[in-house]
Parts: sequence; structure tokens; C-alpha cells
Amino acid sequence: MTTHPHSPSTTSDATETTGDAVSFEQVQTDMVLAGRTAATGQYLAGLIAAAQLDTVGTPRKLARDLFPGVDPVVVQEIWDRSAAVHFRAGQMAGAPRFNRDKLARLQQQLTEAGDAAMGGRVQKALAIAVQTHPADEESEGRAHDEW
Repeated sequence: MTTHPHSPSTTSDATETTGDAVSFEQVQTDMVLAGRTAATGQYLAGLIAAAQLDTVGTPRKLARDLFPGVDPVVVQEIWDRSAAVHFRAGQMAGAPRFNRDKLARLQQQLTEAGDAAMGGRVQKALAIAVQTHPADEESEGRAHDEW
């Protein structure tokens, strides 16, 4: 059984899913790339496990992250949403100059929606992380596209 129509587990499954014969090369490519995503997933899982311990301080405190007394389904939903948010924040933090326009757009959307506190936080992040260099504002000299 396949979990996605573009990632067949066998050639017969692929033929049933798409209605067309799938070449060996396509199946091979699919399987190699699926293996790479699994390997990357293991790497990310290792980083998350290390970060989890790093944030609680000692292995004895890891059980707190199970949130006893809270419905496990709710905890998983919160965990999944948190992972997506923090992964995106990490991307933005890793390359704030490349995300300058996006951050400014998101800040404006928050402010216009009445979420002034959140918009102010994004504005502060922009001011700290995306500082302009004097060369960024130069208009004289050769432009990058004139090279």
C-alpha cells in the first residue's frame, strides 16, 4: 500500500495509481529520494532530541514533556504545530537579510489585522537582525546587473 500516489512501493502499485507503466528509473529515483528524506528525518530527529534535553537541562526532567494529565492527541497537535512554527523561525533567523521583505510583509499584515503586539515584535526582529549596510543604500557606481 502506498501513502502517496507519487511514491509507489512497487511497480504494480504505481501502475494502478497512475494508470501508466512506471519506468525502472522512475521507481529507482523515487526510492532513492525517499531514502534520503528518511535519512534527513533521522538527522532532524536527533537534533530535536538533543534540543529537547538541552532545554530541560537533565534527562530526569524529560518526563515533563509528556504532559501527564493532558490528552495525548492534544499534546501531539500542539507538538506538531510548534515544530512547524519553530522550524520556520529557524529558517528566518538563519538568513534574515534574505527574508527581509517577507518579515516586513508579515509585520504589516499583523499590524493591519490589529495584532499590534505581535507586529511590534516582528518589527523589533527586523531592526535587530536586518541591519542595512551603507553599500545597500548606494545608488552611484555600477549596479549588480551591469557586470
